[in-house]
Amino acid sequence: MTRGWPRRYAHVRRTVLAPGVPREGQVETTSETRSTGASRDDRREARASRKLSPRSKVWVEQEGKVVLSGWRVALLEAVEETGSLTRAAEKLGVPYRTAWYKLKEIESRLGVRLVASQSGGAAGGGSCLTPEGRRLVEGFHRVTAGLAEVVDQRFRAEFGDWLG
Repeated sequence: MTRGWPRRYAHVRRTVLAPGVPREGQVETTSETRSTGASRDDRREARASRKLSPRSKVWVEQEGKVVLSGWRVALLEAVEETGSLTRAAEKLGVPYRTAWYKLKEIESRLGVRLVASQSGGAAGGGSCLTPEGRRLVEGFHRVTAGLAEVVDQRFRAEFGDWLG
């Protein structure tokens, strides 16, 4: 096996002779492949038997900038669930700064506060969604669920025999 080839080509043996061997100015290449056991037709049938599943993503833009998306809604839900933007960021696996920036970006573009925060102290601090924030999350889920059904119906009408 030639050094530096990706592992997926391990079944191919390739020999390349430099120019001048055996004839000047020519390169001789030989490849030998090992059978994987399944014929080309068998592999084609196996691929064809896998059913397709339609998927779609929805996001809302304002002047070409994303205002609301599935990830941003997940951030809002995580804030509500954990009671903290810090813990919400940890849950989503992003830096606090990213979560804070995305939240402020949504709020500034919509012109409404979505998260109410209370500073620490004896009772402890925390964050929760405002009524507008809850309404936005619930509305986004209703719209995307309805769109998923429409997309599924349209794909079934068009590609019914390929869908599972």
